[in-house]
Amino acid sequence: YAPWCGHCRLIHPEVAELSAQYAGKLKSFKMNTDESPSTANKYGIRSIPTIMIFVNGEKKDAVIGSVPRTTLISAIGKFI
Repeated sequence: YAPWCGHCRLIHPEVAELSAQYAGKLKSFKMNTDESPSTANKYGIRSIPTIMIFVNGEKKDAVIGSVPRTTLISAIGKFI
């Protein structure tokens, strides 16, 4: 995410709602790629928004772009 990113602002409410819906089953974190370029580089983030799913600290999946809620639910559902 970055504060200037329009697509990030569009998807943020969906991510926030899903974080509340899946409380206790997943943790959600938001990282500003402008403030953390080394972390973005480490994970190969070339486009934002990028939503990454980690299991036990290991990256398992990524969803790139402002996608429909159903796409996010499907991605989450693979690991819950």
